[in-house]
Amino acid sequence: MVEVEIISIGSELLLGDVLDTNTNWLCRRITGLGGRVRRATLVRDEIPAIVEEIRRALAQGVDAIFTVGGLGPTVDDVTLAAVAEAVGVPLEENREALTLVRAKYEELAEKGYIADAALTRARRKMARLPKGSLPLINPVGGAPGVVLKVGGATLISLPGVPEELKGIFQTSLQPLLIELFGPGTFVKKTIIVEHGDESTLAPILKQVAEGNPSVYIKSLARRFGPRGRLQVIFSMAGGDKAEVEAALDKALNEFKEALAEVGISIAET
Repeated sequence: MVEVEIISIGSELLLGDVLDTNTNWLCRRITGLGGRVRRATLVRDEIPAIVEEIRRALAQGVDAIFTVGGLGPTVDDVTLAAVAEAVGVPLEENREALTLVRAKYEELAEKGYIADAALTRARRKMARLPKGSLPLINPVGGAPGVVLKVGGATLISLPGVPEELKGIFQTSLQPLLIELFGPGTFVKKTIIVEHGDESTLAPILKQVAEGNPSVYIKSLARRFGPRGRLQVIFSMAGGDKAEVEAALDKALNEFKEALAEVGISIAET
């Protein structure tokens, strides 16, 4: 299974000025590809902090690192400088990235969204990538996404603007995602239990989980009291969908049988 870490960058996130919806979105997509998000971190727009997190993730042997934010033209957009420092390579103007930036600003100028398409110093900054990087077309904004292979790991840097992040992920990043994750699959099944006390359900969940270690089982209280309900989620990632479905069905059937033995009913499947 592909192990992933996400580093979301932006002082505005830690100040509480902006809600980090990007991490949640990426977690869902990575899980859906059959990957496993091992850790997600928020850091300020500070090069030492970003460098520390990237080096820590690489040292842990992670397969892929997604950095989010800090690719723009302003002085606080320092992600790529931090990536370069973390892996020990220089920043340099990338010709392909510069072409992408130029084309985007020409497009914006033609549409009347900006006054002119001149490649100012601030705009050229977005084409300065860590040496050895490959730029990714950003179908929405000006800053290209960036991919850099470091040993056995892949660093993927995406913009922090949600529309831009999603645009790159769903278009120009797709070939790399297929290469990285392969034909992985993720399946989730949910049942609702007519029971209001999660603690009495715990031994049953523990028994089923121990007998099905590849299946992730999580209970969530929906309503307490005599008419309470619990939502129980069974999920699993794997390479073969049929095998994943079979493993989930086995765990679900064992859970249902255990519930029946103690007189707990299921509201819906």
